Amino acid sequence: MKKSKAIVHLLRPHQYVKNGFIWLPVFFAHKLNDFAAVQHTFYAFVIFCLAASSVYVLNDIIDRESDRNHPVKRERPLAKGILSNAEAYSIFFILISISFTFSIFFLSYHFAAIIACYIVINIFYSIYLKNIAIIDIFCIATGFVLRVFAGATSSNVPVSHWIIIMTFLLAVLIALGKRRDDIMISDSSTEIRKSLKGYNLDFISLSMVIMSSVVIVSYILYCVSNEVVQKYNTENLYLTSFWVLLGILRYMQLVFVHKKGGAPTSILLHDYFLWIVITGWIFTFYWLIYGNGSKIWTGH
Repeated sequence: MKKSKAIVHLLRPHQYVKNGFIWLPVFFAHKLNDFAAVQHTFYAFVIFCLAASSVYVLNDIIDRESDRNHPVKRERPLAKGILSNAEAYSIFFILISISFTFSIFFLSYHFAAIIACYIVINIFYSIYLKNIAIIDIFCIATGFVLRVFAGATSSNVPVSHWIIIMTFLLAVLIALGKRRDDIMISDSSTEIRKSLKGYNLDFISLSMVIMSSVVIVSYILYCVSNEVVQKYNTENLYLTSFWVLLGILRYMQLVFVHKKGGAPTSILLHDYFLWIVITGWIFTFYWLIYGNGSKIWTGH
């Protein structure tokens, strides 16, 4: 593997799909037709990708030794010794510098503050918090919520408490799936993650069932709430819950039946079933709030 390829691997560009949450505020605020809002959201997406890569680099530096015991992570550039710690630290500081510079130049100090919070939380996570069961998955979920706030700040739109709640719940569910996979591949002689001492399969499986149920109920309550009905002038958003239910069940199937919970990003990129579900949800929601879907279904 050439060093240039190793650097790209270190940055984990495939993980940028997580930053799609940045687009939620402008989508739900009915601002996709606002060029300035979309442009600033795009800036936020790019900057957050740089900040996220800096976090991934730092995490790989700290986990260099433990990654060598992991069947998948041992292929990472630092774990394999392709890149040195000094090179990785240089990349880390360059990415952080660019992130803050772009944040202030293209967006605002407020957005830069969100980036700072994201980086600081992940520094503490990489150093210590990831070793504490439950706290580790809450840190991951907080990162997704910060993405939503970043999108709202960059596009200058209000963010609904419903979106924040559902983002956090969904992120917790995904993080639990990752921990379940860690337990499945760990054994008594190999310590993959210290926080696993606070988990077992029964606890995580039950927690995932609870969280998936809460996500579905929360989404349905969101769709039928008076606040949302009045905001979008439609009572038909409940139709999109079909896709949410289908997506949650598919994810649970992948985790429990196919044992693929360890790489949610890879699942999203390669599972065509989920592609169809997400595309269907986006199309249906867009049609109802941007198009004529609400008029057709209400007979107006």
